[in-house]
Amino acid sequence: MPSTRDIRRRIKSIGNTRKITKAMELVAASKMRKAVAQALATRAYALAAWEVLTNVSRVTNREAHALLIQRPIKKVAVIVISSDRGLAGGFNANIVRQALQVIAEENKVPVEVIALGNKGADGLRRAGVNLVAAFSNPHTKPTLEDLAPLTKIAIADFVAGIYDKVYAVYTDFVSTLTQKARSRVVLPIQKETVRRILDDVAPEIDQTQTQEINPYLFEPSGDEVLEKMLKALVQSQVYQVVLESLASEHAARMVAMRNANDAAGELIDDLTLTYNQARQAGITREIAEISAGRAALE
Repeated sequence: MPSTRDIRRRIKSIGNTRKITKAMELVAASKMRKAVAQALATRAYALAAWEVLTNVSRVTNREAHALLIQRPIKKVAVIVISSDRGLAGGFNANIVRQALQVIAEENKVPVEVIALGNKGADGLRRAGVNLVAAFSNPHTKPTLEDLAPLTKIAIADFVAGIYDKVYAVYTDFVSTLTQKARSRVVLPIQKETVRRILDDVAPEIDQTQTQEINPYLFEPSGDEVLEKMLKALVQSQVYQVVLESLASEHAARMVAMRNANDAAGELIDDLTLTYNQARQAGITREIAEISAGRAALE
């Protein structure tokens, strides 16, 4: 049995670790609340975008725009959104697993991966996938400008015909305790994709009804306005899934640190019991030695 001094040292060491995990849990909880609030703040944009897209589409030829064209699938790109840091439970492992599942489903054509987040990039490299680009994941308050290089690659390569389909693999924030790795087709833009986006960020929109509003005047033309709106829609999709993943990452880290904190508490309780038993055994042994010595003197 370890000495009481060794047990005390272990208890102190685990206690210090527990303080760290508790602090990390509180920090993750604070960041998660901010990330969720940021994701919910995009609802106003979704409402305005739905109104504009509905009205622009009435006066334009939607099939003529490059981001709407569905071509035979010859090459696929997969945007994988993970984190730069660990200590988040199975968050990054689930993302890599979901990405590999999407790649396996598209096994008839070449697939290239664009990673946002170092952990996902490392996991995909080990899996042997074709990783063509990797970006660091902004951890606090990402903006559209932060994601501009990523979205420009996706849009430009799709319009140029390099890719015929673009996926986004991300973690959907369901609740504090539940986050699900999912995939979404970003390009070409489809009605089902728009419906899913609106259901996610603004479920109060009735997509079956069209509201009568004042007619729009387009300058320079409705087609050019729609083209700008479609690019903005792709950017907003990527932005939305990054916000979802960010909230999920902080939630997963908060839960992981809470579990580590609880485990440290249980281990301290076990070590305290072991320490008390060792201390009691030492006291009993000393009493027995004193009694034996007194008996020998008598």
